[in-house]
Amino acid sequence: MKKAKPGTRRPEGGRETPASRPGIRTDDRPGGGARHSELGHFLRARRERLTPEALGLLQGRRRRAAGLRREEVAERAGISTDWYIRLEQGRTVSPSSTTVDALARALMLDKAEHAHLKALASRSDRRRFTPEDVPGTVKRMVESLTQPAYVTGRRWDVLHWNEAADRIFAFSRLEPGNRNILLNMLTNAATRRLFGDAWEGEAKRMVAEFRKTHDLWAGDPAFADLLARLTRESAEFGRWWKAHDIRDVAAGRKELAHPKLGKLRFEYASFQANDDPGLKLVVYTPV
Repeated sequence: MKKAKPGTRRPEGGRETPASRPGIRTDDRPGGGARHSELGHFLRARRERLTPEALGLLQGRRRRAAGLRREEVAERAGISTDWYIRLEQGRTVSPSSTTVDALARALMLDKAEHAHLKALASRSDRRRFTPEDVPGTVKRMVESLTQPAYVTGRRWDVLHWNEAADRIFAFSRLEPGNRNILLNMLTNAATRRLFGDAWEGEAKRMVAEFRKTHDLWAGDPAFADLLARLTRESAEFGRWWKAHDIRDVAAGRKELAHPKLGKLRFEYASFQANDDPGLKLVVYTPV
């Protein structure tokens, strides 16, 4: 009988396992990379969100924890339980695109969550964490606009803004270390009053949008500093962050209650400012 080559084995029941696909990267050390860690946390959060009843699974013995069991997700995705556990533990295992799609179906991910899972599982390296600089052409364009506009960096620090934006959000009055969109939304009492009754819904949505951004830049030490501060200063942040909800950075509408300008209604949209994926231009159009 022909012997198998060292380091290989057949898939169990035809399922993908760490050693069943040529060229797969594995590492037995938990937390073998920041993005793998975020991938594992995301999978676990989505698994714990599902219930057996929602999937038509029969209840057996009493469950000690909410959500599906790991073996149930693996069964639904057609992969081995051992390999799914490796993924959820954040080990450096890179699933194929077919397996990512199967996991998305097994966990009933929506379109944004599916795209996020693909990005986290991608083998492509992120660019180096370099200091951010807004090009002069972008600054002049922002300043030329009559409607509120500003540019943010990869962790949503406000890097440049125009007078119309300053009249509403008062960026110039903030200390440089406090000019961050999410930090202001969650910890600045004036910003909370600006959004009024809509504050909680808007803040929770922003945390989900920021979670997507954070995961794709996992490993950047600047994010760790910001997360530590948000955790200290915002009671809501820790709870929403743990849920690992994901949302695309959206275009939409906002209604603000400004203490001097009164009630303001805007449509807003964000765009990549130039060839740097971390720089975003946000524009508010009065409606």
